[in-house]
Amino acid sequence: MFVAWRELRFARGRFVLIGAVVALITVLVGFLSGLTGGLAAQNISGVLALPGTRLVLQQPDDGSPSFATSTLPSDALATWEAAPGVTEATPVGITQSRASRAGVDDLTGVALFGVPTATSESEPNDVLALAPSRDDEVGLSAGAAAKLDARVGDTLSIVGKDYTVASVGADLWYSHTPVMTMTPTAWSAASQRTGGTGDPTVMAVSGTPDWDAVATATHTQAATPLASLTALEAFRSEIGSLGLMIALLFGISALVVGAFFTVWTMQRASDIAVLKALGATTASLVRDALGQALVVLTVGIGVGLVAVAGFGTLAGRALPFVLSPLTTLAPAAVMAVLGLAGAGFALRTVTHADPLTALGSNR
Repeated sequence: MFVAWRELRFARGRFVLIGAVVALITVLVGFLSGLTGGLAAQNISGVLALPGTRLVLQQPDDGSPSFATSTLPSDALATWEAAPGVTEATPVGITQSRASRAGVDDLTGVALFGVPTATSESEPNDVLALAPSRDDEVGLSAGAAAKLDARVGDTLSIVGKDYTVASVGADLWYSHTPVMTMTPTAWSAASQRTGGTGDPTVMAVSGTPDWDAVATATHTQAATPLASLTALEAFRSEIGSLGLMIALLFGISALVVGAFFTVWTMQRASDIAVLKALGATTASLVRDALGQALVVLTVGIGVGLVAVAGFGTLAGRALPFVLSPLTTLAPAAVMAVLGLAGAGFALRTVTHADPLTALGSNR
């Protein structure tokens, strides 16, 4: 990479410019990835924390299952509980409402989860750990406790009835509202007071039953927690939009880097021809060009990652932002690969350079 290093040294302005562009794109991709992860956590963390290997939702006659409209009647619940191979079946009610602390007029949106109290045989679970043991008690996620400024022992008013805070636990969210747990009986009554049927929304099932046969018999659909996220309308639209923006930024990064090195390689076509006339192999010139692109990408992406870490730390205090390897290192690796792929389009000049050009045969 002797020639590449000399060019990086003597054409600093050009490479600083493209490095700055790469760094800026890295900041945009990293920030969007972190914001996407944060918004996703505030949308689905409560669903992913439900017990069971599959989540059972009502299958409507037309369309796809939805957490917002799913209701499981008692006969469907009994069929799933009695199905051969089922080791555990936990009905869960989910509805969104508003709550306030006693003596405070401001109402806060919350997601009410009706879950049974965990038993000694139940596997450790964040949702079940929040379940209260009495109908006049509730369990608060960390987000709900923060928004309501509530502590254990405080009194909360939910749809016209008072409840005592029995516990505060993990930070769980459902459709951008913090999770609050109730007993199944209390949840059913609260659901009816808000116009619902009082029937559970979803059943978390563990075991090895004939999933398709039982689902067909009960007019339900059983999917893994990850696959069931498509039943959250807000999640589909939100992640789809942000994911498209991230994909477009990846494409832009490949085009920008590829265009820069294409123009740069065309300008040094005569130099490349001279090197080939002096005996340089095509493979060595390709390594030289790609190594040069890798240096620029590494520096630009590195600067961008530092900026993302700084901005992400500050933004996390006011925005739902996740700073993790999945939202930083993974996008950076994709950008490096796409950048090298873009630079690879510039190699035609290298591989097809004619040594006779350097000898003036075209004059």
